[in-house]
Amino acid sequence: MTQNEGTHLAANEHAGEAAFERRLAAVAQAVEERIAALFEDNPRRGEIARPARLVAAMRHAMLGGGKRLRPFLVIETAALFGVPFTQALNGACALELVHGYSLVHDDLPAMDDDDLRRGQPTVHKAFDEATAILAGDALLTMAFDVVADESTHPDPAIRISFVQGLARAAGLGGMVGGQMLDLAAEGRYGEVLMDEARIRRLQAMKTGALIAYSVEAGALIGHASLEDRQALGNFGRAIGAAFQVADDLLDRESNAAAMGKRVAKDAEKGKATLVDVLGIERARMECDSLVDKAMNALERFGEKADTLRAAARFTVTRKS
Repeated sequence: MTQNEGTHLAANEHAGEAAFERRLAAVAQAVEERIAALFEDNPRRGEIARPARLVAAMRHAMLGGGKRLRPFLVIETAALFGVPFTQALNGACALELVHGYSLVHDDLPAMDDDDLRRGQPTVHKAFDEATAILAGDALLTMAFDVVADESTHPDPAIRISFVQGLARAAGLGGMVGGQMLDLAAEGRYGEVLMDEARIRRLQAMKTGALIAYSVEAGALIGHASLEDRQALGNFGRAIGAAFQVADDLLDRESNAAAMGKRVAKDAEKGKATLVDVLGIERARMECDSLVDKAMNALERFGEKADTLRAAARFTVTRKS
């Protein structure tokens, strides 16, 4: 490759990254606005009243920050199959509400005991523990309210499938189960040997399951074929795993100012991660390998999947 060719390639890559960042920011803004609208003070049909303190805590948890990667994946995967942005937005917001609830509860003293999230006091610090628990509960139930609404998809069978898939990704055999394994990994319930296989299973559940389902949900909304859904499933699982390894590297190498939250938490609690098992260099290689797997899974979609390819790269190059 000549110097001019190398310069041209670098310029194209930079332009592609800039376009991706603009798209990510646009989706984040749309998600923010839609979620803000859900937190109106007036009760909706079937509700009696909306306590002001609880609404304020939910707003504190969900508004004013966040990458919004999960809703982005819903929207961009649905776009592969011609689903308009506005039609995919409700389902995308449901995923983000579940993610938001998980962060509120994860930050509690009984869990990770964090004081900062996105550079701001966590909900239990800004309000109190009881309010934080209830805010998380309300965000989770609101997510299923959103999915069940006809505006999420006109076909009730799709909405039912969405509900079931989201419940399984977020619940006992997914994110919540992964959090249970995470607590056990700290030695709270007796000594546990966290070998590589156990760490991978924990991370696939706690972090990977909801990211992978974001991709699956977009395919579901788009009436994707079985073959396309299988390919996208491989993509979602790969970037879910890559996201967590990258997060472990950031926790080891970044700082609280850049991350907007406390770092080195796992080391403080004596909890093993893949970075501990593999070492930093092999962990970086693992990220690269997972991104390659994600890219390979998208081959059948051609240029239509370029935004999803950029999202895969973003999972391992982000700074927070």
